[in-house]
Amino acid sequence: MVPQRPEPAAGAELPAGLVAAARPGLPPTPRGSAEVAVAAVDLGASSGRVVVGQVGREALRLVVAHRFANEPVRIGGTLHWDILALYRNVLAGLRSAGPVASVGVDSWAVDYGLLDSSGALLGNPVHYRDTRTEGVLERVTQRLGAERLYATTGLQQLPFNTLYQLVAAADSPQLAAAHRLLMIPDLIAYWLTGEIGAEVTNASTTQLYDLNRRVWATDMMADAGIRTNILAPLREPGTRIGPALPELDLPGTPDVVAVGSHDTASAVVAVPAAGEHFAYISCGTWSLVGVELDRPVLTEASRRANFTNEGGVDGTIRYLRNVMGLWPLQEALRTWGDPNLPELLAAAAREPAFRSLVDIDEPAFLPPGDMPARIAEACRRTGQPVPESPAAVVRCIIDSLALAHRRAVQQVQELSGRHVDAVHIVGGGARNALLCQLTADACGLPVLAGPVEATAIGNVLVQARAADVVGDDLVALRRLLRQTQEIVRYEPDGESAAWRAAARRVEV
Repeated sequence: MVPQRPEPAAGAELPAGLVAAARPGLPPTPRGSAEVAVAAVDLGASSGRVVVGQVGREALRLVVAHRFANEPVRIGGTLHWDILALYRNVLAGLRSAGPVASVGVDSWAVDYGLLDSSGALLGNPVHYRDTRTEGVLERVTQRLGAERLYATTGLQQLPFNTLYQLVAAADSPQLAAAHRLLMIPDLIAYWLTGEIGAEVTNASTTQLYDLNRRVWATDMMADAGIRTNILAPLREPGTRIGPALPELDLPGTPDVVAVGSHDTASAVVAVPAAGEHFAYISCGTWSLVGVELDRPVLTEASRRANFTNEGGVDGTIRYLRNVMGLWPLQEALRTWGDPNLPELLAAAAREPAFRSLVDIDEPAFLPPGDMPARIAEACRRTGQPVPESPAAVVRCIIDSLALAHRRAVQQVQELSGRHVDAVHIVGGGARNALLCQLTADACGLPVLAGPVEATAIGNVLVQARAADVVGDDLVALRRLLRQTQEIVRYEPDGESAAWRAAARRVEV
């Protein structure tokens, strides 16, 4: 995520909601209150944190116990996650959190760890941005058929889906020796409890899961040449996994509870919507733009538009499109040596609108690297002015991202038949006032920004519901959010004709 202001340090109060709990940085919980303290382990693609939540029927209060970097490592030409460093920091965060009733773990999707028959990890998990899957999507699609893949899994075709990672690794010694495959949150939960399982919201992102039958798609996997016996039994959000292992020496020996372990599933729980006619944008490294439905959309039009159906909490469907999100901005900042972002965004707001535009979802913008140079090359290739200053590059990125949000919001309504009255932006992008306003302008709809810490909040709420201290459905959870969280409203302001013209430039 790319915030506009410094993120709170460990032990600091989070900016949204009333905050309290019996640990450093929080005042004590009133005696006799019907509240529970839980810990959310939230692992993002660039950072992780352990957040403590104190939750009751009229209270939702948060504090950061520990925050840490998530830095991938390249070894022998392969990009890996440093999973052992992540786990070390998870334990440090849980020890700093103090006694909690339970722990829930969420992370990004698609990546996995392999265990041998003794339960030992067979090497660091490979990063989804690694190049090993190049060309695999096309081979698998030719073999299985795009229509069959979509009818079974409901997923958009992304080159890093777990299915393609496994096919790419088919001849590796690690996969040959594998006894179990665990998605990243399930791997952390296994190390915390010794219990094997696969939480369904993350399983639904793998392209190995039958969305209609809510089971692993074993027939399709076998046809792709993937062993089905490496998969773990499925479990639902809210399921108690087991107590933390005593040897971990965690305060109070908390239970570990399955949450919406795909971070977007947890983030969507924390969308403070009233009613069903809303779109959401979970905006961080990626922008996940969609609506919440009761059943998947598996039409040919949906497949061709590359929309995805992913499992949500309470059996919902997150019908959405992956948009590149703030990744190009993150990489540009890294290239420039991490300049002051609020000042840069203020300068970008003064730049001319639509001077230079790119298709933010171009594959060229996916890998790490010199993003300003790639933006410049895309502008040269399309005959547009090349942004010369950092402010001009940032304006190009934000304008282009707002246009991608517009396109996805329009398409999701057409394909799902669900009318949208407002767009909720949650996650780190909710802090980016320029992006929120331009998204409102582009979509011609009000944007409601916040909460920023949506993923951690959704994680905490599912745990609190499992402890029976909050309401039992998403309507009740979202009512609590509206009562306790800061939401900023942006009204559309701008010429719709100008946005239509800008959209045509990108589409051409």
